[in-house]
Amino acid sequence: MLKTWDNLPDFMKNEEVKEYYDILNKKRVSLFLKRVFDVSMASVMLVLFSPFMGVIAIMIKKDSKGTVFFRQERVTTYGKKFRIHKFRTMVVDAESKGSQVTVDNDERVTKIGNTLRKYRLDEIPQLLDIISGNMSFVGTRPEVSKYVEKYTNEMMATLLLPAGLTSEASIRFKDEAELLEGKSEEEIDEIYITKLLPEKMKYNLASIRNYSIPSEIKTFFRTGFAVLGKEYD
Repeated sequence: MLKTWDNLPDFMKNEEVKEYYDILNKKRVSLFLKRVFDVSMASVMLVLFSPFMGVIAIMIKKDSKGTVFFRQERVTTYGKKFRIHKFRTMVVDAESKGSQVTVDNDERVTKIGNTLRKYRLDEIPQLLDIISGNMSFVGTRPEVSKYVEKYTNEMMATLLLPAGLTSEASIRFKDEAELLEGKSEEEIDEIYITKLLPEKMKYNLASIRNYSIPSEIKTFFRTGFAVLGKEYD
């Protein structure tokens, strides 16, 4: 739930964040219902998807050496760090073999990993993160610390709400990996920080300004259509 302004971390107390805080502060009932929906829906989906998740786990183990799950530190509400749950789609120690941003035709991605990433099935375990309160169905995608450190004062407003499984930015930039294909690790980080991140944040911040339960439901369904191939301008 939304903290009082005085209890926010000092790095978030600036005029830019205050504008977004005031908007959300008037929607506390909606934020409560958002949390109720997240826990209820994620719990039901986790039970329903459990057999399917078991099949995926077996396929991952047969496809390559390593663990079933990929755990990486990400940043969520108020700058809190947590270890995200995802099905592993890359080779062991992939982070030491390239950028933390995955590009198209990335050699680190496994055979089964390509299929999981294409249909976003690797993100099903994030239902656990939603239930725990570290994430929500809709919200700004959780970044690693080194990218959060590059946030402007205004971007810090996205940390007022839990990180999300999907967002309008996720839909618009679902082919992000293709834009970074063929770039070096240094170029990827530079392009992501100076170009992609600011553009994605425009959508993330707009979503906070226009926050409502109907808009979140719309984003939820738009994501499903986007995964199935629908393009959005």
